[in-house]
Amino acid sequence: MGRQATSTATRVLVISGSVGAGHDGAADELVSRLAKLGVAADRRDYLDALPRACRYLLRDGYRLSVGYWPAFFDWLFANLERTGWVRWVALWLCKVAQRDVLRWVGDHDVVVSTYMLSSQTLGQLKEAGRINATLVTFLTDPAVHRTWIHPAVDHHVTVTEATARMGELEYQTPMRAVGGLVSPKFAEPVDPASRRALRAELGLSPDGLVVLLATGSLGMGDVPNVVASITSSGVGEVVVLCGRNDRLRKQLSAQAGVVALGWRDDVPELMAASDVLIHNAGGLSLTEALTAGLPAVTYRPIPGHGIANSEVLADAGLAPWPKNESELVEAIRKQAIDRGDPSQVVINPDTAALVLQLLAERGQQVTPDQDALPA
Repeated sequence: MGRQATSTATRVLVISGSVGAGHDGAADELVSRLAKLGVAADRRDYLDALPRACRYLLRDGYRLSVGYWPAFFDWLFANLERTGWVRWVALWLCKVAQRDVLRWVGDHDVVVSTYMLSSQTLGQLKEAGRINATLVTFLTDPAVHRTWIHPAVDHHVTVTEATARMGELEYQTPMRAVGGLVSPKFAEPVDPASRRALRAELGLSPDGLVVLLATGSLGMGDVPNVVASITSSGVGEVVVLCGRNDRLRKQLSAQAGVVALGWRDDVPELMAASDVLIHNAGGLSLTEALTAGLPAVTYRPIPGHGIANSEVLADAGLAPWPKNESELVEAIRKQAIDRGDPSQVVINPDTAALVLQLLAERGQQVTPDQDALPA
């Protein structure tokens, strides 16, 4: 995935990683925001810089290990944090990617990474004096992990203040909260008429409590049991976003009281029509919910980063983490009372504004459309 924008005097490169949808989603939104400000950006997929077998291991190995060998994924996540052979292999893989990443960087002035391994490769190149671009890492996860951090990266930015505090306290790395990189549609006020219309279209009651269950782009996690816990309690109707997992969608569609959906482009509207989000990873869907003011609950998180993210969200008061069915039902009822405050993730200046500032510092003057700037 390497879409090239129209070339201009201003040069910005955004590197993502097509593992799940969260890293790509953040990258695409940044490119879109920059375009509205009159800044063209090139977009690259980090996995394209790796040998084909390594792409398979990162993309499909992630899905298979989380789904079938969760203990192994937990072990891998923990050992990537420590100094040892597992981390050494990961950093060696980052060195393998250097040739293509160096070519991509070229004469770009600012490079933004939304994927942890691309941040490591960029940091390696800058530490060796092979690039002089200003580097920015955008952390898509609520929990900071060692693989997200490289001392040669100039700026580490996060979605919330909670993540920024974690980076500074536990990793001694300055971090700055710049809000979520999701569509502005999520921050729009709920339209009651549209909410009722979408509920009717999906066969939901007009005023009942609706639980939106997000499973990521791959439909991962202990989803059928979570759905059963909610439906058996009678706490509310359930809408499940199954992503691209068609098998899961078909399985859940056969159950009464469950609306199972595949990949959707109207997630802002679905969140406006719902009362509570249940998530298991803390990724893009959680950021979208916070931006929409949709109360969130963590339940049965996936291993590794899912559990780490859940701890940060619970400690920060952003999403409770019930440990059993009775606690889940109680959390759903409490969270559904009021929509939340999106100020946690709707922050100005945002990442796009930061890029403009960094371009100006490098002598690249940009005159943005004032109507496109955040209020």
